Amino acid sequence: MSKIALVTGAGSGIGRNSAIALAKAGFQVVGCGRRQEPLDETAEMADGMDGLTCDVTDESSVDAMFAEIAKRHDRLDVVFNNAGNNIPPANFGEIELDGWKTVMDVNLNGAFLIANRAYRMMRDQDPQGGRIINNGSISAYVPRPGSAPYTASKHAITGLTRTIALDGRQHNIACGQIDIGNAASHMTEAMSAGVPQADGTMKPEPTMDVAHVGNAVVHMASLPLDANVLFMNVMSTAMPFVGRG
Repeated sequence: MSKIALVTGAGSGIGRNSAIALAKAGFQVVGCGRRQEPLDETAEMADGMDGLTCDVTDESSVDAMFAEIAKRHDRLDVVFNNAGNNIPPANFGEIELDGWKTVMDVNLNGAFLIANRAYRMMRDQDPQGGRIINNGSISAYVPRPGSAPYTASKHAITGLTRTIALDGRQHNIACGQIDIGNAASHMTEAMSAGVPQADGTMKPEPTMDVAHVGNAVVHMASLPLDANVLFMNVMSTAMPFVGRG
């Protein structure tokens, strides 16, 4: 029987690629996003993925999605907790509370809601257990200039990952985090024109094929529950991370 895997933010970029990779690896994939049309496009590429609209920042929307997953599949084995957003770069003194809340609502509160409801479902199902994979970032270690909300949210995801991994032991729930650097997607399109550097300059940065992220997610998702990748860093080899700043 195929394992059931939920991918949030499955309508584009890393989420879409990971949904396709998981489907090719034999998982029955459920993909969620805010709009149905992009999910339908992903479903055509992912061998019949179930596309469910969901606003990860809305508790009732998340609960409705998990109820539908339980109705259709009766269990959940893997979650790739991927949905995220950002605001344009700005010096810390110029950031307004609304912008801060916009990022935190999706990147942290949304990630909490998805992980929390997945945890409950995995805890209560028979056989018990499952795996939660949180999407972190290179920014979970070092910031870019002008990225306070995004960087803070990704540092928080690291804390979330560690505590879920600890609390999950008693329920056979594994939790790990994939930290991605410069995977080619709509969020990295501007990198070819220049990205703010720590010395105040703008420089183009190398990217990597987003398919490598999908392959890494499949590896993490395919492990037996007695093994776990707690943290994995997948990045463009020549990007400024080691030695950044």
